[in-house]
Parts: sequence; C-alpha cells; structure tokens
Amino acid sequence: MVSPSALDLTATEKVYMGERAATAITQEAERLGAQRVFLLVSSTLLEKTDEIDQIRKALGSKVAATYHGMPPHAPRGAVLEAAAMAREVNADLVVTVGGGSVTDAGKIVTICLKHNILTHEDMDDYRVYVNDEGEVVKPVFDGPDVRAIICPTTLSGGEFNPLSGATDEKAKLKQGYETRLMAPVTVVLDPALTVHTPEWLWLSTGVRSVDHALEALASFESNYFADGMAASALELLSEGLARVKADPQDLDARLKCQVGAWQSMVPIVGGVPMGLSHAIGHVLGGSFDVPHGYCSCVMAPAVLAFNEPVNGERQKRISRAFGRPNDPASVIVDELITSLGMPRSLTAVGVNESDHALVAENTMHDFWARTNPRTVEKAEDVLPALKLAAG
Repeated sequence: MVSPSALDLTATEKVYMGERAATAITQEAERLGAQRVFLLVSSTLLEKTDEIDQIRKALGSKVAATYHGMPPHAPRGAVLEAAAMAREVNADLVVTVGGGSVTDAGKIVTICLKHNILTHEDMDDYRVYVNDEGEVVKPVFDGPDVRAIICPTTLSGGEFNPLSGATDEKAKLKQGYETRLMAPVTVVLDPALTVHTPEWLWLSTGVRSVDHALEALASFESNYFADGMAASALELLSEGLARVKADPQDLDARLKCQVGAWQSMVPIVGGVPMGLSHAIGHVLGGSFDVPHGYCSCVMAPAVLAFNEPVNGERQKRISRAFGRPNDPASVIVDELITSLGMPRSLTAVGVNESDHALVAENTMHDFWARTNPRTVEKAEDVLPALKLAAG
C-alpha cells in the first residue's frame, strides 16, 4: 500500500558549487539588478582575511553598507541593529558571508525590512511558538521584497531553509521565524572561503548536518525521496569530514561536506519533521550558549539510543548509509563524533545534571519536541534522553 506524501519546495533559484564567492555574488547582483547591496559578514573574515575586501571590490559602487559582529545565536537586538542599517541605506539585496548566526540574521533582516520591524516586541508577532495546547503556531505573513544571497562558511545548512532562528535575550530562548521567500534567492558554496573557519566550528557544524540526516531517516514521516537525500548526505559528510580533519586544505572534501549539508537540509525544508535532538539543541544554544554544532555532537547519539525502542527498523537505514549495517546507529554516530575530536557529553559543554530540569522544561516550548518518533508529551519525558547524554 502506498503512503501519500508531499515535498515542499523553497524559493531558492540557484546554487553555485565551487565558484569563488566574489565572482558568484557579483554575477548574481547583476542578474538581479541590485544597486544597493547590504553586506552582513563575519568579523573574522573582515578583519583577518581579504575575502570581504575581494567581494566589496568586485561589487564596487553597488556596496551600500557592511555590518559585522553578529553574536552567536543571532540575538534580537543585533538583528534589529543590522536591519536598521540596511533600512537606512534602502538596501535592495542582502548578502551574508559567514556562519549560521550570520545566515539566520540575514534572512530575518529581510523580514524586518518588509514589515518595518523596529523593536524587540515587534518580533513577537512573527515568531513560531507552541501554544498551551501543545500546538505549533506559525504566523502567516507576506514574504520579503528584498531577497538574500548567502555564502556559508560552516555546515549548519540554514542557507537552504526558509526557517531562521533568533534568540530572545529576555526569555533566553532561541525562536523560529519562517516564510517561504525568506529562503535566499541564491546560495554560494565556496569551499575556498571555508579554509578560514576554525576546525572545531567546521567539524561540529558538520555533525549538525549529520544530525539533520539522522533525524530525517529516523522519522516515521519521511518518504523515499527524503530518505535518499539523507542517506547520500551521510555518505558525503562522513567521508568529507574525515578528510578535512586529516587535511584542512582539501577543497574537494570541503565541497563534499557542503553538498552533504545541502542534501541533509532537503528533508527538513521539504516538510520532514525533526525530533528531540534538534529540539534540545535549540534549548542548549538559546538558554546555555552551547555552540550550534556542539549541540548535535552531544545529543545525536543519545537521542538515537532513546528512540531506538520505537524506530529501530528506521535506524537500520542509518547504519547502512555508514556501511555498517549490523551495528547500532547510535554507536556508529558516537564513534564518528569522537573520531573528529568533538565533545560527547552535556557536562563537557557546561550543562550539568542540576540544569536538566530547565532544559527539559524549555524543550517543550520547541516545535520539534512533539514530532520526535518516541512520544514526548511533558518535560519529564525528555529527562531520559538528557541522562543518556550526561556523560
């Protein structure tokens, strides 16, 4: 019997693979007719490399303003500050060059421009939230007129997603914002740009993309197409990450990682829900300042083990993708993360047993807690997964 399914598509029109960022951005600015380009960039790339200078030189008079210094997890205040700068120069194209927080901020800036979002409180009307009945509420609003080009320097994969996260500094929660046109018009995968990314950040965000694929293959709501994308992503990422660990200058391996991260995002963007690893990860980042990639390094194997009693058959596809069909998925993933030198416990990232109750409580505010394969209905249901990850 055929189970009906559907795949949502985004509004991204073009993906460059292996082209230098300055060349690709300039070509796209010309194609889109942009005259006032707002650059939102990594401070490290701006201050310690010539990458941003090359982009600005290639764009020439089209550069209207440059913002740098976006903090981790894209706090609302910094996003609003960037949006104010873009608004002041009447930007007609946003270009981001940097990691996941820069990517997220750039996409949300386009919404701030469209809806004249000026204050912390204004953002509340546009965020995704979970109501008192446990239902995920996604506000409906018009997409941006000013689109974004995104050049990622990490492997978090947010460049392919119409969903972005920003942290409410007052509630200390990372919250989602989503509308179809918030996905960038163009993505530029430039492996040469990523050699400046610190090893820990590249590898840990690579594990984050591995986790996208893991939770897709583990989900009962996946489909043949999404499963294929996720399985291929695991193959590319497991090889690519190991090769970059061995030789940071291996640009082909870096591009494999980037394409693997892209493939890992296809199921999420297409509508396959994630599970508890992502839900807890959002809390670890927003409430405890754990780096984005480290969240998956800590939680992915634990959540696989937590879910295995209910989705063990689904997890066999994960094991096959790693070429180890007879080994438990949680063990394989644990060994991969350990081989990359990443942290493997909550304690290792500064989250202690005394914090577990707060993590569990905040997790229930995340929209992916309710879509975990093993039913999670209340905070107490999260605690066993946290115990498995405690270290």
